[in-house]
Amino acid sequence: MFVLAGAAWLGWHRFGPGPSAPPMAPDAVRVDHILIEKSARLLTASLDGAVVLQADVALGFAPEGDKQQEGDGKTPIGVFEIDRRNPQSAFHLSLGINYPQPKDIENAHAQGIDPGGDIFIHGQPNGVVGMTLPGDWTAGCIALSNAEMAKLWSLTSNGTVVEIRP
Repeated sequence: MFVLAGAAWLGWHRFGPGPSAPPMAPDAVRVDHILIEKSARLLTASLDGAVVLQADVALGFAPEGDKQQEGDGKTPIGVFEIDRRNPQSAFHLSLGINYPQPKDIENAHAQGIDPGGDIFIHGQPNGVVGMTLPGDWTAGCIALSNAEMAKLWSLTSNGTVVEIRP
C-alpha cells in the first residue's frame, strides 16, 4: 500500500512545473570528482582534491551491494561520469551517470536480466517543499536536499568523474 501511494504521489508531482536551473559556476571552480560512499550515505564533491561540497544522501531502497538488474533498488558501485543534465526532471534537477557500463551490460545479459539504467544524482521529488525525505527511498539513484542539489548542479559539468563506493 505504501509503495502504491508513493508511486501515485510521485506520478502526480511529475507533471507539475519543474524547478528553474541555477546558473553554472565559472569553469575554474567546477568540481572534477564526486565521491559517493554508500555505507556512510555521504557525497563529497572536490576540485583538485579540495572538498567543495559534502552532503548526506539517500540511496536506492535496497542499497546493500552492487546494482545487478532493473528494479532491484540498488545504487551501482564503480567509476562513472556525468553524461547528461535534466533541469526539467521529476525531481529537483538531475545529473545522469553513465550506468550501465559495458561490463554491467555483459554481466546482466549473461544472466538473462536487464541491468537497468537511468541512474541520477537528484534532489527531492518536485512538490516536496522545505523538507528532505528520510531514509533510502530512490529506485537506485542518489538523492540530496534541494539546496545541496542546486549547488552541486551549478558546480558540475558533463564529464565529471563520479566514484561510488560500497
